Amino acid sequence: MRTVVSVPDALFAAADALAARLGVTRSDLNAAALAELIAKHDRDHLTARLDRIHATEDGSLDPALRKAQARAIGPEEW
Repeated sequence: MRTVVSVPDALFAAADALAARLGVTRSDLNAAALAELIAKHDRDHLTARLDRIHATEDGSLDPALRKAQARAIGPEEW
């Protein structure tokens, strides 16, 4: 799909230089940048959803399991 996007001159020049350095077209660079931004926000959205789920769950360990883990790890200095 073709689209027209307005960007500041300095951003255009930096993108043009990066595309040349990477050996890709400006169009490919723009598509990759947009895909990366979308993926980042999808991860942020997923993290927020998981945080909400885990906030409602009891995360405490059974006392016997906690003792077994402590024995397996041993003393540790922080």
